[in-house]
Amino acid sequence: MLHCSQAPDREPRRVAITTLGCKVNQYDTVAIAQALRRRGCEIVEFPRFADVYIVNSCTVTDRADSESLRLARRARRLNPQALVVLTGCFAQVAPQRAAIPEVDVVVGLNRLAELVEIVCGDRPLARVVVSDLRQTRKVRTVGVGTDSSRTRAFLKVQEGCDLFCSFCIVPMARGASRSVPPRAVVEQYDLLASIGVREIVLTGVHLGSWGHDLSPRLELADLVEMLLERDRVPRLRLSSIDPPEITPRLLHLFETAPALCPHLHVPIQAGVDSVLRRMRRRYDTELVRACLTEIRSRLPHAAIGTDVIAGFPGETEAEFEEGRAFFESLPLTYLHVFPYSPRQGTTAAKLPEQVPRTTVLHRARELRAQGERKRAAFARMFIGQKLKVLFEDRESDGGWSQGYSRNYQRVRVPTRIPGNSERDVEIVACEKGQLIGRCD
Repeated sequence: MLHCSQAPDREPRRVAITTLGCKVNQYDTVAIAQALRRRGCEIVEFPRFADVYIVNSCTVTDRADSESLRLARRARRLNPQALVVLTGCFAQVAPQRAAIPEVDVVVGLNRLAELVEIVCGDRPLARVVVSDLRQTRKVRTVGVGTDSSRTRAFLKVQEGCDLFCSFCIVPMARGASRSVPPRAVVEQYDLLASIGVREIVLTGVHLGSWGHDLSPRLELADLVEMLLERDRVPRLRLSSIDPPEITPRLLHLFETAPALCPHLHVPIQAGVDSVLRRMRRRYDTELVRACLTEIRSRLPHAAIGTDVIAGFPGETEAEFEEGRAFFESLPLTYLHVFPYSPRQGTTAAKLPEQVPRTTVLHRARELRAQGERKRAAFARMFIGQKLKVLFEDRESDGGWSQGYSRNYQRVRVPTRIPGNSERDVEIVACEKGQLIGRCD
């Protein structure tokens, strides 16, 4: 079999990329696509016929590993002569398991230059290209985190994690926590501003640890303040930040800087101290309650979301009910609920008293229903009020336009509004947790 990148007289033109997992993975995919475009490649949708298929994998659970392999097999069926590359977290953590017959090359994380060379035929094919990221101290996949849309862009400012929560394989996949230097962040911010992006989302594997590895040591609030002072993009949003990292200084910036969107995603994971200890989280429910209460007191209209794992090993029915009551008592806007699924290589996968799968799924449904009730109740608060909505740069849906308010409420209006424009919208109704409005 002769794959396209093995042909000495032909550079691949059509590359299809599919992505699993988190926003950091999505950011990395955009960086890959942009690097390949600079080499003359055409990026096509994944189901289409292509010369090269890239699967940017996730490994947060064993199911994610299986899905990554399923997509690689699908790519081979789409074009048996294509070059199939598997990259991302699964490739990094388990390269030998990822190297199934349908995959030509396994490329680990932090290897963007090598990946581009492989796709474009600039280097001989190697079965596995992976290095030990725990020894790496730089972030290499830094690029403009937007593609066809100019409305919103992700800006990765941090990579890796040092926490080693008992359920998480990410520290092994992504390596040690490391920060993008402030100068590089500012350069990327300015570049995004120059192409017309109106909202930048700061993201990272463990965003709240940004700056801790720099000399002198800095805090996330320092970076946020630097970007706010430049005042070149109307909206700045944070992707996710743990409870202990929401400092008084950071909250002060939320209170005083109009560009900093009043939206905090605070992953709690569990609402019972005994479960939090088994997860090896660095806080207890008392700190969580104090943190979220302070946010709501100082930012009354802020969206406050969280991540929750349902059915963690050893979780009893009493712990589940206690946790659900705890979440109900918090000023949360929405819940992202994840049914626990074991990941080989983590402490949690070895814990006794694994919760039956049917029970895990039942508890996840209960928590999702709770989250939807909270989402709808928060949204209804804005009926009769005006919100600033940034409309998305995409095709209108039957004459309707949609976008997000600064406090992360999805809003639709029965009018064609140009994409990437921010308008004052009067909210007139709420349907299934989604706001309906009208523009003057």
